[in-house]
Amino acid sequence: MRGNVVELIAGGARAHPEHPAIVHGGTTWSYGELLARADAIAGRLREIFTEGRVQTVPRVGLFCANGADYVALALGILQARACLVPIATELAPPEREALVQLTAQHLVISAGTHPWLPNSSVSEESGAMQWRWARVAAAAQFPEEEFNALDPAFVRFSSGTTGASKGVVLGHETLLARVVSANRRLRITPDDRVLWTLPMAHHFAVSIVLYLLSGATVVLEDSHLAEEVLTTARATGATVIYGSPFHHALLASEPSGRDWPTLRLAVSTAAALPEETARAFAARFGVPLSQGLGIIEAGLPVLNTDAAKPLSVGCPDDFEVSLRAASGAEVPLGEIGELFLRGPGMFDAYLMPWRPRAEVLRDGWFATGDLALRDRDGHVFLKSRTKSVINVGGMKFFPEEVEAVLDAHPAVEASRVRGVPHPRWEMIPVAEIVAPLRPKPAELTRHCREQLAGYKVPLRFEFVETLPRTASGKLKR
Repeated sequence: MRGNVVELIAGGARAHPEHPAIVHGGTTWSYGELLARADAIAGRLREIFTEGRVQTVPRVGLFCANGADYVALALGILQARACLVPIATELAPPEREALVQLTAQHLVISAGTHPWLPNSSVSEESGAMQWRWARVAAAAQFPEEEFNALDPAFVRFSSGTTGASKGVVLGHETLLARVVSANRRLRITPDDRVLWTLPMAHHFAVSIVLYLLSGATVVLEDSHLAEEVLTTARATGATVIYGSPFHHALLASEPSGRDWPTLRLAVSTAAALPEETARAFAARFGVPLSQGLGIIEAGLPVLNTDAAKPLSVGCPDDFEVSLRAASGAEVPLGEIGELFLRGPGMFDAYLMPWRPRAEVLRDGWFATGDLALRDRDGHVFLKSRTKSVINVGGMKFFPEEVEAVLDAHPAVEASRVRGVPHPRWEMIPVAEIVAPLRPKPAELTRHCREQLAGYKVPLRFEFVETLPRTASGKLKR
């Protein structure tokens, strides 16, 4: 399977153009309608690129809330042979601006009731939609020729814009390879109606694209309230839900007692699945939660289908798994080691600083930073992280970017941010602060909220005299 991903979606839809592609509230778009909108948007974007004399693969930022418009705009960008750079709506304006500059975007487009663009914009009406665009002049800090050679489809930063996030580049061929691999486990077909609750800016490439390539119907739900999610699921006959443990826990405790008779697959990803959530969900709906390992560099390399082992992320099939000690040697069965992966659809490059896949992998293996063990049946169980990433309900970021904001406050001499375990959100961010003048926590919160997405703002500030450091002066974590 090769070629532009939207062309492949269109090819598969020719036999059933009237089949529903997107259901959102009271609106239903067939595959024919969705692809016609994407085609009109792509045509207009090509004109804009020509007018702007863009000589490289255009990088287009998309700032848009979840919805049918997001899907049409994203497909339009990809069909125009541009590279899609999602700009998450929860990012604070300084984070959005930084992302635009880091990825050297040529254009930013936006739609919806709360549009955002980095400078003066032009209004468009194409694809039976209203949207706006603005040109951007940002110099690329990476090799354009090498970037173009990848036939890039997506660039996504896993933690916003700063810290240890490098920006992951996926080409069309890579994207298609990982979609085919993931669907070996998900087995999505045109008969499926997938209930979607996660943010598209974080979960589009190996999820929404996969469902559309498989001819399924995507049911979009704006609410996170279990009562409304379940109502939508029952009304639309949803067969699949792809969500985080947070969503599944809410559904399992929804008080109405209503069943979900059409559900066949419930996928849990983005954060570790608590055993109590897994058991409560299975007891309530009669379908086990299938926990998967979602990772931006590899897609969905493993997915558990064994109800007897709800905490497993599954057994490898077309992916290989290796668990290694710090020395690089394979650990004995049942012992914890760092999880290495090798398989189809691995990322093509890190953007900043530029590192092609071959330079990152170790003899073809990717070091995930997860610590895991395998049992005698081959099931993989995640145990902890070797990296400092903080995971708040599936939204991941690195402490360095929060520390940079805190350290810029005039009263703060130094800071260290860590994730503290939380029963519902997996972690919450907590900051240790060296600040002799002791600014009020509310002041520090306000300072962070001005520059960071809300989920990155520490929920607690602890004032300390000093922070532990290594001999070279780095913070100990």
